[in-house]
Amino acid sequence: MSKFKEGESGNPKGRPPGLSTANKIRQEIHKALPSILETVVKAAQSGDMAACKLILDRVCPTLKPIAQNINLPLPVNGELHGMGSEILKATMGGNISPDVGSMLITAMANQAKLVEIDDLAKRIEALETRNEHQNQTEQT
Repeated sequence: MSKFKEGESGNPKGRPPGLSTANKIRQEIHKALPSILETVVKAAQSGDMAACKLILDRVCPTLKPIAQNINLPLPVNGELHGMGSEILKATMGGNISPDVGSMLITAMANQAKLVEIDDLAKRIEALETRNEHQNQTEQT
């Protein structure tokens, strides 16, 4: 059995606000922030590359690459293997970068899996319908 009643705190007043270690550290940093920033900026100006990196990482985050749009001729019939061939031709011909070609082929593989799942679902549904029809016919 617990010392405290359910729903009642053993310390109803709780810890006074602002006494956590993290909060104390934040308060001290806040007080010293102007001199910290001045020190880091001076270090960067004097050639300290770690200070430079710290400032640049915080002020100018690294830009993320953005893939460019591409246009590929797609086979008239829209078959996946034909599309894959076009992607490979464009990659091998230097029209698209190898990393983009790889992403497109991966996307094609995922699309093929979706097509297979759809096809299997339709086939199972047809079999179940046929099986139900046969069971109804046998019962009559």
